[in-house]
Amino acid sequence: MKMNVLDGGRVRMRRRIFVPDAAKEEQIEMPVISTLFRHPKGNVLFDTGCHPSVETDADARWGGLARLMTPIAAPGTSVVAALAQVGFQPDDIDIVVNSHLHPDHCGCNCFFRKAEFFCHAAELQAAEAEGADAQGYRRVEWDLPMRLNPLAGSHDLFGDGRLVTVPLPGHTPGCMGLRAELSGDGVFLLASDAVTLKRNLDRDEVPMNAWDRAQLLASYETVRAEEARGATVICGHDDAQWQTLRTGAEGYA
Repeated sequence: MKMNVLDGGRVRMRRRIFVPDAAKEEQIEMPVISTLFRHPKGNVLFDTGCHPSVETDADARWGGLARLMTPIAAPGTSVVAALAQVGFQPDDIDIVVNSHLHPDHCGCNCFFRKAEFFCHAAELQAAEAEGADAQGYRRVEWDLPMRLNPLAGSHDLFGDGRLVTVPLPGHTPGCMGLRAELSGDGVFLLASDAVTLKRNLDRDEVPMNAWDRAQLLASYETVRAEEARGATVICGHDDAQWQTLRTGAEGYA
């Protein structure tokens, strides 16, 4: 099985949301990550990044959220473009797993018309609830003809233990990660926004945009347990880590 870490966009936010002692006016630039897995039984995409239209009119796509999370990616940046760089088209993807349904994680769902989609049941319930737009859920991103299959807990995508979803609530009600077991490069835990920055995990820092503090801290313990067993944790938006990853065509195996 091969893993390719893909560029799904880039956003700018207030650093204080994630770093308690940051100055009020300080900004942080954050990568948006999508990950491709080439499993013998199918091609899997974990998260789909930002929709390409936010480059030119983020307000139209994201509404007021665009003022809190401002897209700053270079023109032409999207998961679809990143896939093309490794020789894939959207119709080549068999399964899409959305870690959660915020628009920087499911923005390109609409392009994967032949894929089977999965998210956590609690996440879908939160996205469908009254007032969900104010919580960062944009229906245009996830309410599509392709059905979202809700998961109640961990799910082994191919029944062989190599790609297994891991519930990591706290950032949102149904946020989840993906544990990937590669034969050469070892085990990875894609933590998504359960661990936005590595320092959050290391210092038990709970970002201001977390849905539930206690559940996020419990998810940190789940992540640490995987880390203790040898997993490499890939964070949701850590630019320092992003600079160290083998991204694009280089990948892992």
